[in-house]
Amino acid sequence: MSGGEVAGILVAVFWAILVSFLAVALGRLAQTLRATTQLVADVTDQAVPLLADASAAVRSAQTQIDRVDAIASDVQEVTSNASALSTTVASTFGGPLVKVAAFGYGVRRAIGRRSAPATNPPTEPSRRTVIVGRAVPTGRRGKRKKD
Repeated sequence: MSGGEVAGILVAVFWAILVSFLAVALGRLAQTLRATTQLVADVTDQAVPLLADASAAVRSAQTQIDRVDAIASDVQEVTSNASALSTTVASTFGGPLVKVAAFGYGVRRAIGRRSAPATNPPTEPSRRTVIVGRAVPTGRRGKRKKD
């Protein structure tokens, strides 16, 4: 064998090794692509029912929101009616009731003064000023320093 033949055989062997590595790599790549395709198909099969369920849930939520909106508008109408009724009652009966209450208070006070002895007039309680949670007698009130 000559040197050219040996070189040709070596190149052919390295070429065969390289082709076999590439064939193994391509085989694994094809296997990975098949598994990925199967995974995508499975996900699609499971996602379609989930999307249908989600769509039904959204429709149900929209129905409930519409009901709550109707209830809220009814409550708002009842509130405005109650406010109007309260204003009407206050304007109709408020003035006379205040007058009757004031008259009753005056009568009660007059009867109380008539039956109380007039010998000791009521004395005023001593005035105190509260400063930071303490009571200060009236005599010390003027002695405070001004900041």
